[in-house]
Amino acid sequence: MPARRGAVRRGGWSGGGGRWLVWTGRVVLWALIVVIVVNGVRAPIERLTESDTPTGTTATPTGSGFPEATASAFAAQFAAAYLNFDGAKPDERADRLKPFLPEGADRQLGWNGFGRFSAGTFQLSDIEVQDAQNAVVTVFAQSGAQRWKLSVPVYTTDGKFVVSGQPALLPAGGPAGLPAIAEPEHDETAEAELRPQLESFFKAYAQGDATQLQRYVVTGVTLEGFGNKLTLQELKSVSAPPGGTRREVTAVVVWGLPATATPSPAPTDPAAQSAGLEQAYRLTVEKQGDNWYIKDIRGATRSAG
Repeated sequence: MPARRGAVRRGGWSGGGGRWLVWTGRVVLWALIVVIVVNGVRAPIERLTESDTPTGTTATPTGSGFPEATASAFAAQFAAAYLNFDGAKPDERADRLKPFLPEGADRQLGWNGFGRFSAGTFQLSDIEVQDAQNAVVTVFAQSGAQRWKLSVPVYTTDGKFVVSGQPALLPAGGPAGLPAIAEPEHDETAEAELRPQLESFFKAYAQGDATQLQRYVVTGVTLEGFGNKLTLQELKSVSAPPGGTRREVTAVVVWGLPATATPSPAPTDPAAQSAGLEQAYRLTVEKQGDNWYIKDIRGATRSAG
């Protein structure tokens, strides 16, 4: 029998309910679009506002763009001019300082024009970057037996640098306290076996003859010698720990450095004599049959005592 007009259908949604869902979906979609547009406009405005608002902090920025390497070289050159002066020649220092100072600065940058001072061996200690144009560069310097630090405020623009304030001398500190360590164990038998072989090796090492060196090294190992630029004056000591056929030993040698030629040197002039320089080496050695052979040679670690 056909359904009567106006009767409610069972088990389904009416057409009016479906239209309600469509309109609800449209409202949600438009709300989402409005939120996206508002956020897209607000974000750049907030970034511009934040960049113009001072934070009150002076933290070093990461990747500030400050040219640290060039500024360090500039500060080291400045320190060489600043820390060398002679009261008999004040104008020489002023001339050397001129390329580092801003227009109108004190031409001696605080020096009263008296006395004499000299320093050298300028090396970077650290750099405190403040922003893309300002930093404080601290360099090491040495004057006689005294080590110093010199802090130099630096400003840069367009690839150029200038000292932007008064420098400051700081103490560089003395040597670190080295704690004593126990004397290592010794294998005196191995040391006695190694001594004549190492003495021959170091003579060949000084000469740099590849064929001679090959007699003292492990097969397959190649070492480059000094090419007669040194001579072996003395094999001073050999220290070998107990162990098997492979050991790491320490050898102390005295190298002879050729004297520098001078016009008619006096026979008693110490500077005209061959210099002796004591050096310590760490060698990896392997025993094959009755002989020890060198596998590797490098600088020694700290000595006992």
